[in-house]
Amino acid sequence: MPIGLLALALGGFGIGLTEFGIVGLLPQVATDFGVSESVAGYLVSGYALSVAVGAIALTAALARFDRKKVLLALMGLFIAGNLVSALAPAYPVLMTGRIIAALCHGAFFGVGSVVAADMVAPNRRASAIALMFGGLTVANVAGVPAGTLLGEQLGWRSTFWALTIIGVLTLAGIRLLVPATPAPTRVDLRGELGAFRRPQVWTSLAISVLAFAGVIGAFTYIAFTLTDVTGFTTATVPWLLVLYGAGTFAGNHLGGKLADRALNTSLATLLTLITAVLALFALTAHSKPMTLASLLLLGIVGLATAPGLQLRTMHYAQDAPIMASGANIAAFNIGNALGAWLSGLALAAGYGFVSPLWVGAAITLTGLAVLTTGTLRGRQQAPASSRQAPSDKPTQPATITG
Repeated sequence: MPIGLLALALGGFGIGLTEFGIVGLLPQVATDFGVSESVAGYLVSGYALSVAVGAIALTAALARFDRKKVLLALMGLFIAGNLVSALAPAYPVLMTGRIIAALCHGAFFGVGSVVAADMVAPNRRASAIALMFGGLTVANVAGVPAGTLLGEQLGWRSTFWALTIIGVLTLAGIRLLVPATPAPTRVDLRGELGAFRRPQVWTSLAISVLAFAGVIGAFTYIAFTLTDVTGFTTATVPWLLVLYGAGTFAGNHLGGKLADRALNTSLATLLTLITAVLALFALTAHSKPMTLASLLLLGIVGLATAPGLQLRTMHYAQDAPIMASGANIAAFNIGNALGAWLSGLALAAGYGFVSPLWVGAAITLTGLAVLTTGTLRGRQQAPASSRQAPSDKPTQPATITG
């Protein structure tokens, strides 16, 4: 594999750590700036909404430019945003830094996938893209706990300084190791927008929103649940997040395998399991052994939906690869923001730190209902020759996107 892929993977690692590294540090941030837990949680939802905007707007706006230069510009945004966050004297400035960093998220993965594929022979493109997204997976497994541990030892600002350094290294790596990629000669964005007239495309995006809203809504406030409900010390939170991260690593692989076999069936099964795990977690959050088991299970099933959700959207928008990819990344992050916001409302209403788990369970149950309805309508509306396609014979490789 070309060494330039490592630079793209490092960028994926940094972006993944930026998105969720703040979760374990929310108690510190809330105390430092004198804001409530629910307001601190907006640092997650605000980031997610900005990713949604950048995933669509920047992907479309930059589609006509040299892709290497686009990646360099996006990494410049990443560095600037994390630098602002590290220096933030007040909560609004920290939120501003989060928003700036988030704008590069979706476009980096969208453009980076194309660049990674162009760097290798046609029969190795899937492996190249997987390597780039591997940085995001490593961030979930090791980066987020490590960032939380660093913040616990040296203060939450140190995590953002580390992210700034990662951004500088990635920028240098792309500049030196990634070959120039000419801009595409023609991009028919108007034609691609036509794919969004199809109800099943919107159904797929709605399922993506609800699936991620349920999981991330619960995960956003997990540090408070672990310390205030279960009784773990603050120092143990990073190590507990390792357990969750290990689950996501296994779940992403499992989700891809299941989606290849039976897409809609696997998604329905996973949404059912997520609902059950969140309810179990809520009922047993006072038990340390059960909390450990629930964290691992939530990691496994929580993000296992990502490959299948990506695949379902791509199936119904096969003729709109640029916008469909950006829209699905946007849907994931709208879900992140929605889940964090709804869970924050439950906390603000005084329902306690178990309430985000119940909110998440209700949201994923809603997602299951939308999936079931959409699948039945898709079978009724599709011609006989194509009814089998999304449920049994996926036409695109299943890959996780940020």
